[in-house]
Amino acid sequence: MEVADAAQPQPGARLCCCCARRGRCGTPGAEKSTCPGLGLFYGLLSACLFSVVSLFLKMIEDVHSVEASAFRCIFQIVFVLPALIYHKTGFLGPKEKRVFLFLRGLLGSCAMILLYYAYQVMPLADAVVISFSSPAFTTLFAWIFLKEKCSPWDLFFVLVTITGVVLIARPPFLFGSKVSGIEGSYTDHLKGTIAALLSAISASSAFVIIRKVGKSVHYFLTIWYYAIIGLIISIATLFVLDSWSLPNCGKDRFLLILIGLFGLGGQIFLTKALQIEKAGPVSIMKTMAVVFTFIFQIIFLNHLPSWWSFGGALCVVTSGIGTVIWKWKQS
Repeated sequence: MEVADAAQPQPGARLCCCCARRGRCGTPGAEKSTCPGLGLFYGLLSACLFSVVSLFLKMIEDVHSVEASAFRCIFQIVFVLPALIYHKTGFLGPKEKRVFLFLRGLLGSCAMILLYYAYQVMPLADAVVISFSSPAFTTLFAWIFLKEKCSPWDLFFVLVTITGVVLIARPPFLFGSKVSGIEGSYTDHLKGTIAALLSAISASSAFVIIRKVGKSVHYFLTIWYYAIIGLIISIATLFVLDSWSLPNCGKDRFLLILIGLFGLGGQIFLTKALQIEKAGPVSIMKTMAVVFTFIFQIIFLNHLPSWWSFGGALCVVTSGIGTVIWKWKQS
C-alpha cells in the first residue's frame, strides 16, 4: 500500500476539521477548497478595473480606439509571457483546446476593439450599458439558430433589453429630430450604439468559451491568445485605416500604460472568477460595472447622464440579471 493510500480515512471514521478544510477527506462537502465567495469577489474586482479602463480611454484625446487596443494587447503580451514561461504552459495549449482558445481570442479581441470605439464616440455610460445586453441577445440567437427552448420569461427579458437599447440610442423616428444627452453628432452616436451591440454579441460568445475550457487550461494561456490575436487584428485594422501614430508624451502615453495594466488585471480576475465560480453569478457581478461607470462619468467627466440613459440602464441591467437568475434556476 502506498503512502497516499494510507492517508485516506477509513469508512465511518470521523474527520478532523483540518482535513475537511484541506479537502482531503473525499466527502462532498470538502471538494471545494477555495474561499466561499472568492469567485464573486474576483468578478466584482474585474468589473471595477474594466470600468477604470473605460474611463481612461475616454480621457485620451489623440489616440484612435484601435491603436489603444493594440497598446493594451502589447502590455498584456509583455506581462503574460514571463508567466507562461514560469508555469511551463507552452504557447499553444492542448491540441483539443486550441480551437476554443483561438475562438476565445478572436471573439474577445473583437469585442474589445468594438467597445473601445463605442467609448470614444458616445457617452461612456451608454456604451457600457449596451455592452451588458449580451445575456438576453444570446438567448434570442440561441432560440433562432440553435433551436433551443425559449420560455415566455426569456422573450420578456429580450423585449426589456431591446427597450433599454432603444432608450439609449433614441432613434429620431421615435424621439424626434432633436435628440438630447448625446456627445457629438447623432451619426457617431448611432455608430457607437451598433459597435457596442456587436461587442456584446462577441463578448458573450467568448464568455461561454472561457467557461467551457474551465481549469483544463491555465488562465494565462487564454489571456495570451486574447492578446496575440487582438494585436494582429489591431495592427491590420490600423494599416487599413492608415491611422497609426505615436501618441504624444505626457497624458496620452501615461493613460495608455494604465489601460494596459488595468486591462490585464481585469482579464486575470475575470478569467479566475469564471474558473472557480459558475458563469451566472459572475455575470451578475459584472453588471456592477454599470454602476461604477455612471459614478466615474459624473465625477471625472462632469457629464450627467440623461433620464433616457438611466431608464435604458435600468432596463438592460434588470433584463441581464433576470436572464441569468432564470437560467440559473432552470439548471
